[in-house]
Amino acid sequence: MNDMRIILTASAFALLSAVPGLAASKFAAPKGCTVYQTVQMRGCQLSQHYRCEGDAAGDQWSVYLDANGPFYMSRIDAETRWMESFDLTTGEEDRIAKETDPASFSTLLETGRDTYDFTTTSSNGEVRRYAGYDELTGETVVIDGVMLERTRFELTASGADGQMLWQRTGQQLVQRDWRIFFADKEGFENSFGDKADVTETPVTFAGPGDKGFLAAKPEYDCDAMMTGDWLRDIIPARLEIGRAP
Repeated sequence: MNDMRIILTASAFALLSAVPGLAASKFAAPKGCTVYQTVQMRGCQLSQHYRCEGDAAGDQWSVYLDANGPFYMSRIDAETRWMESFDLTTGEEDRIAKETDPASFSTLLETGRDTYDFTTTSSNGEVRRYAGYDELTGETVVIDGVMLERTRFELTASGADGQMLWQRTGQQLVQRDWRIFFADKEGFENSFGDKADVTETPVTFAGPGDKGFLAAKPEYDCDAMMTGDWLRDIIPARLEIGRAP
C-alpha cells in the first residue's frame, strides 16, 4: 500500500510478510497464524486478533489498522503482559524488560483489581516505565452478541529520568474467554499539557464465517474530524487495549 508509510525492522517485516498485501479487501495473517476475531471500532480503527504456531501457550497477536492501513502490532501473553510491539509507521520495536509488578489477567478476574509496574526497552535505546491498575466495575455490556465486562483504569508512562511522559485514565472492556482488553472511553494528557478524550469502543465482532471477518478497512467515524493524524501527533500509537501503551 503506497500510503502505509511503514518502515519495518527486520523482525517486524518477517512477522508481517503477508500483512502488507492489503491491496485486496481482506487482511492476511502471517504464515502459521490464525485470525480468530476482526473487530471494528469507533474512531476509524479496526483490529485483527490471531494466534501463531510456535508461540508460547496463551500468547496472541493484534494488528491495528486505520484509514491508512496497519499502524501497530503487538504480542501479549496469557496474562495480557505486553511482550513486544511494533510501531508500523516508524519501525520502532519495544520489548518488555524489568517487571517490578507483573500484570495478571487472572488476578483481575479473581479479585476484581490488578496493579502493574514494568519497564520496556525500545529498538532506539529508549527506556520507559509503565505503572497503573485495572479494576472491574461490576458492569457487563453486550456488543454485537459478545459479553464484555467494563473496567476502570489508570496508566502512567515515565521516562528513564522518572519524568511523566503521559497519562491515560478511563474505562476499558475485557473479554474473559479471549483474555483480552478492548478500548472504551478514556482521557489522555501528555507532559506538554496536550489533552484528548478518546472513544474507541468496539462496534462489531466478526469471527470465521461472519460478515466482515478479515476486513481491511475501518468503517466507523472515518469521516469525523480530529481522527487519525491529529491524534497520532500527541497520543502513542496504541490507545486501544489493555496494559500496553
